Amino acid sequence: MSTAGNKTLVNMNYKAIYSAQNNELKHLSKLISQSRYRQKNQMAVLEGIHLIETFLQAGHSLHKLYLPAERLTQSAIVGLTKRVSSDKIVLVTESLLSRISDLTDSTEPIAMVAINQAQHHDHNQDTVILERVQDPGNVGTILRSALAAGIKHIILSKDCCDVWSPKVLRSAMGAHAYLHIYTSENLALWLKNYPHQLYATALSPKAANLYSLDLTLPTGWLFGNEGQGLSAQMLEIVSQHVMIPMAGQTESLNVAMAATVCLFEQLRQRIAADK
Repeated sequence: MSTAGNKTLVNMNYKAIYSAQNNELKHLSKLISQSRYRQKNQMAVLEGIHLIETFLQAGHSLHKLYLPAERLTQSAIVGLTKRVSSDKIVLVTESLLSRISDLTDSTEPIAMVAINQAQHHDHNQDTVILERVQDPGNVGTILRSALAAGIKHIILSKDCCDVWSPKVLRSAMGAHAYLHIYTSENLALWLKNYPHQLYATALSPKAANLYSLDLTLPTGWLFGNEGQGLSAQMLEIVSQHVMIPMAGQTESLNVAMAATVCLFEQLRQRIAADK
């Protein structure tokens, strides 16, 4: 690759975009910024080499891969070009990538991938259920913790934040690529059909100590809104309210931290049971 004037001369096997008015870039920008547009097109956007590589390693196919033209010879970029067919690769100038990226002043590669929304859910699996969780960082951290704890099934109420937003994808660090993610239109109905124990973290008089529970059998875990917690309807449906013992003066934990503590206590018990 060489440069002449303000234009970059590129490998002719790759399409190249130089204009901010390009319709393909406008489409990509909308996918990054608009939840409804993502849902309409059933496409999500991956920003950064690590996230893109994780999806490729998990066996996902990229719809398109946008690479910074000025970095085409860098080893990490070359590695991506070897794993993606040339007809799916588009070169974009760094200035244009930076303009549309959700990351501040980023010139990282960007990829479009089909949203792998599960169409149904196996009720016999360990499951994490989220109701009205709004913060993308919390949702992403819970997904990442669930996968690390061996749980691959995630149910979200329709009023959670968009699980396929760029911020959730970054926070989850690629967990989406390995999870079965399902958004339920009727979370209460789904829970009533779940045949195993359903636990919910809640500050209530009937809450059991987390460390007194037997978590070796299939389990569903409910976690609710950051400020209001779970709705009264959800708390009524669950099998058991759970509290996490704390030694300090803190009243409660952030929802993502509470979920992580619960899921890893479950993992700890199962590891011990297998020995």
